[in-house]
Amino acid sequence: MSGSDFFDELETRAPEAREGALMARLPGLLKLAIGKAPGWAEQLAGVDPVAVSSRKALASLPVLRKSDLKALQDKRPPFGGLTTEPVGRLGRLYMSPGPIFDPEGGGEDPWRTARALWAAGVRPGHVLQNCFGYHLTPGAWMVDGGARRIGCAVIPAGVGQTEQQIEALRVFRPDAYVGTPSFLRIIIEKARETGADIGALKRALLAAEALPPSLRQWFRDQGVERVLQWYGTADLGMVAYESEAIDGMILDEDLILEIVRPGTGEPVADGEVGEIVVTSFNPVYPMIRFATGDLSAVLAGPSPCGRTNVRIRGWMGRADQTTKVRGMFVHPGQVAEIVRRHAEIVRARLVIEGEMADDRMTLHCEATAHPEGLDARIADTIRDVTKLRGVVKLVAAGSLPNDGKVIEDARKYT
Repeated sequence: MSGSDFFDELETRAPEAREGALMARLPGLLKLAIGKAPGWAEQLAGVDPVAVSSRKALASLPVLRKSDLKALQDKRPPFGGLTTEPVGRLGRLYMSPGPIFDPEGGGEDPWRTARALWAAGVRPGHVLQNCFGYHLTPGAWMVDGGARRIGCAVIPAGVGQTEQQIEALRVFRPDAYVGTPSFLRIIIEKARETGADIGALKRALLAAEALPPSLRQWFRDQGVERVLQWYGTADLGMVAYESEAIDGMILDEDLILEIVRPGTGEPVADGEVGEIVVTSFNPVYPMIRFATGDLSAVLAGPSPCGRTNVRIRGWMGRADQTTKVRGMFVHPGQVAEIVRRHAEIVRARLVIEGEMADDRMTLHCEATAHPEGLDARIADTIRDVTKLRGVVKLVAAGSLPNDGKVIEDARKYT
């Protein structure tokens, strides 16, 4: 950690030096994973770790898709045999929607979020209002570790309770907000209604939802001077982050990125949109060619800010039908579970609509019968299965498109 605009010297090293260092570490990562994690020993059966020291060799290995994790974890609970340490030696244990179980290792900043916070202007002695959820899922703890590494005080605000959030902003006068863009907007609008002074808030580091340019500008118009994004997953931690240049997202220094053709493990040419595949050097939960299900593309050249690592265009949608609604993943399997619980439903299609961080879920259901109160009962099931509110629309039999989709993302980003 330095006193400059950069977190450390790794961010500005020559790309060739970075690539050489990462490739030199690959054989050791594979040896660790195969030797200590039975799930990886099975996934990489027959692989000689010593032979994997180049991108070409890495691309010959199988892809592990996020959509496969649940089956692997069911087979070898709780983490699919992919951890190198027994459960009792891990730092924290999480359960994300799906459910997917995620481990946290020990040590300082295990999710590597300090770089993103530093790029957002967070410095030692600052105060952060952390509005990611602290309950069961790792989002808030990712930020917490990075902030503590820098030397910041953290308000563990979590989500909801807008009035209390505003009171914390008024009294503690935090320098930065970290959370979803939609919740920050709710907080600012409520503070304007009540006349509360939250003017000390000058920085925001946002994730888990889309941030359209119009919404970024809206935050600036409200006095939040630096509004940046970061991208990560519960399996990998922080993957990439924006700098003050706001020109793509910069890859973390401890990862290898590939962009592959969706549904395959074949890398595409730089600039072509494909699925994000990441190899992570996490010693406790190594990930080798982990396909996130998210789409992006590599941008040419280094960032104008001076950081030299690979840049991606940011989140560009899902390679599969799994999508995020108000910061939570919704899976096709969850739609199937809703249908299973109601014998009247023949087919269903979950449509996600909205704009400007105002997500709305509507489950369109073809039903054999429409008994009184069916829509309300289905709505309760949506809440129970997805942990999100949704509207139910009963439609005529045969009226839903015959295209295989059970989740349709119809949101508009401007």
